[in-house]
Amino acid sequence: MPALVTFGRVLFAVLFMYTGATKLFAIQQTADYIASKVIIPAQLAPYTSQLETMAGLPMPQILAYAAGGFEILAGLMIAVNFGARFFAMLLIVFVIAATFYFHDFWNQPAPENARTLIDALKNLSLIGALFMIAGYGRGPRPAEAAYGDV
Repeated sequence: MPALVTFGRVLFAVLFMYTGATKLFAIQQTADYIASKVIIPAQLAPYTSQLETMAGLPMPQILAYAAGGFEILAGLMIAVNFGARFFAMLLIVFVIAATFYFHDFWNQPAPENARTLIDALKNLSLIGALFMIAGYGRGPRPAEAAYGDV
């Protein structure tokens, strides 16, 4: 069973590594898409302008680099099973935010929202798999009680 779990982790992580790489290879398109969907609250404007000044990049581009890099790093860590629980929990938050901002089927008319709804449901499945990784961690430990022993 551990070999199958390892194989499943690697296959699962490929999705995040690939999507992170595609974001980084098409950074301007990613930044433009982020700019069209994400609105920075006015309360954060002073902080984001400081970040833009320090980085010399507009905020959507900073977010694009951060998202792409994070997805690659988190996918790699889950694939090699190093900090898998931690990165799975971070990815849960990331996927929830991405689903809310980029798969907003509730803001679209009925015929056009079908594709976005399917994407949101796929993300819901990813969140479920990430919860399993977060719960399973590095694997069963003989010193820990099993589900039935609690």
